[in-house]
Amino acid sequence: MTAAPHAYPAAAPGPAGSRGNVLELEAVTKIYPSSPPVTALRGVSVTVAAGELVAVLGPSGSGKSTLLHLMGTLDRPSAGTVRVTGLDVAALADKDLAGLRATSIGFVFQQYFLAEHQTVLDNVADGLLYAGTGLAERRRRALDALTLVGLAARPDARPTQLSGGQRQRVAIARALAGHPAIVLADEPTGNLDSATGQEVLALLSELNAYGVTIVIITHDRGIADRLPRRIEMLDGRIVTDTARTPSTPPPDDQVAERLARFPWPAQGRTP
Repeated sequence: MTAAPHAYPAAAPGPAGSRGNVLELEAVTKIYPSSPPVTALRGVSVTVAAGELVAVLGPSGSGKSTLLHLMGTLDRPSAGTVRVTGLDVAALADKDLAGLRATSIGFVFQQYFLAEHQTVLDNVADGLLYAGTGLAERRRRALDALTLVGLAARPDARPTQLSGGQRQRVAIARALAGHPAIVLADEPTGNLDSATGQEVLALLSELNAYGVTIVIITHDRGIADRLPRRIEMLDGRIVTDTARTPSTPPPDDQVAERLARFPWPAQGRTP
């Protein structure tokens, strides 16, 4: 007998048709206990609305990685409030927090974190295990996500048979397969050559053009300058939060066709 999936808390409702906030941090501080204690974040407040494409820029030690961990509910703040899809992280038990992370947040890491002994399809499908999704549905969503990133022809390949850029596309597909409210990408081009990195960045921009909310953590000002909004950090504080008119061209017809077949219930819209 198969156990019923855990009922994860629902996102807080918002006004119909509104551009709701996916992520909210209010006066967030993070202190790591040591001798002496290390204050990684100092009263940070930031809001990310559905459909935004945001760069968080800063040098090593600026607090951007700590900010990513709190945005992704991988850690809890020492003070302040973190809300994901309207839910206060502090009010959730560990089990419910894990459920929120599994269903509402997609992660893309610099190191890919793909299982080399598994196929590309299974790597993507396994990202849905903790969401309580059945096997057939996991594999269907995984194939949809691989199609979305242009790898529909390689579901049976192993990660070792792929280029670095293709591996990162698999990682992006894994992040997208659960239809998350937000995707957090930590230095997604850091292990790639410049040309391949630009291709991955273009893919993320194309996905955003159809409503996928994405935050990219980077130390590369060239990447940050290409994105519509740049949040710059230094010494645990936000020193700049700039919104500009994006210069990224609209998605091509092939990308538009792939996205049109891919539902985004967490976003409250269908591309």
